[in-house]
Amino acid sequence: MKHVGNLSYAPGSRHKKKRVGRGAGSGHGGTSTRGHKGHQSRSNYSQSPSFEGGQMPLARRVPKFGFSNPDRVVYSVVNVSRLQELASNKQLEGGIVTAEVLYALGVTRKRTAPVKVLGNGDLSVALNVTAAKVSAAARQKIESAGGAVTINE
Repeated sequence: MKHVGNLSYAPGSRHKKKRVGRGAGSGHGGTSTRGHKGHQSRSNYSQSPSFEGGQMPLARRVPKFGFSNPDRVVYSVVNVSRLQELASNKQLEGGIVTAEVLYALGVTRKRTAPVKVLGNGDLSVALNVTAAKVSAAARQKIESAGGAVTINE
């Protein structure tokens, strides 16, 4: 029976550390298993993950196309129907809708993303909506339900 006092490692699971540079008799003397000369035999050697042994790397072989706009703004989109759903479930206190409120309710995924309200669906509750952008249809539906729209930058 095994006890804590006489436990041992499984045979072959433990390996002795390779001690290099300890003389010719050790079998790992001389070049210390690094081969002869060259960049890889030096200390502080590092190689880019994309290096392909002098062959033209894949990232440079494939064609480049398109353009990524660094100033692109990605909006979190919320429809009027979703605002009606939240109001029906009494999740909007005081009928105030802001980006922070929508994020807290899990409607938007990113805290920093600006919110755009679109006009898909119907609205029968008066809401005070503050968003980065509001479509014309959404504005008309919110205001016809007795609500107000504020644009924040």
